[in-house]
Amino acid sequence: MALVEIRNLTKIYHREAQEVLVFQDLDLDINEGEFLSLMGPSGSGKSSLLHLLAGLDRPTKGTVAVGGAQISAMSQRELSDWRASKVGFIFQFYNLLPVLTAAQNVELPLMLTPLSAKDRRDRARFALEVVGLGDRTDHFPRQLSGGQEQRVAIARAVVSDPALILADEPTGDLDAKSADEVLTLLQRLNSEMGKTIVMVTHDAHAAERAHAVMHLDKGVLTR
Repeated sequence: MALVEIRNLTKIYHREAQEVLVFQDLDLDINEGEFLSLMGPSGSGKSSLLHLLAGLDRPTKGTVAVGGAQISAMSQRELSDWRASKVGFIFQFYNLLPVLTAAQNVELPLMLTPLSAKDRRDRARFALEVVGLGDRTDHFPRQLSGGQEQRVAIARAVVSDPALILADEPTGDLDAKSADEVLTLLQRLNSEMGKTIVMVTHDAHAAERAHAVMHLDKGVLTR
């Protein structure tokens, strides 16, 4: 069953008087429980596609549906509520707030939910245990290694138990050992917890961890 359905997707950016066509009439299905790697040269639109899947950007034309919900037609308020529970985003440079502890960073997405403060704290601590950082809940980002920071970011992405996880170059800022640990963790989230994962990467070795690899180049998506 397809969790993600993209139909006739076109994205055009405007830079002053110039139009930049990222992709046109793109179709894509991503099955529930799939781990997909998306590769392509810089500027090919990989990150743009992730942003459209997360509802962080809107298509110029076409539709994006996740779990049957047409997110391309949602209002900003509806998108905020949807993202809070349905999608987790992992960034290359972690995007942790330095003034918050690991647990507080992980708890942030839950602030948009009706959960009590205790339930939010409990979920954040459990998510940190899942990524192997149960003993780092009160540490600040500056007290963590890069690999640990990315695992905190992964805990933040899964804390609301989303069906879809989007990872934009999650190992791009890590050394080889930390990158391997992060990729192994993503595989576990996919195989043991059934998370559907779409990962953008330039690293062919990282891409091999996925079930399938697709290439985006000059607006064309191929396997």
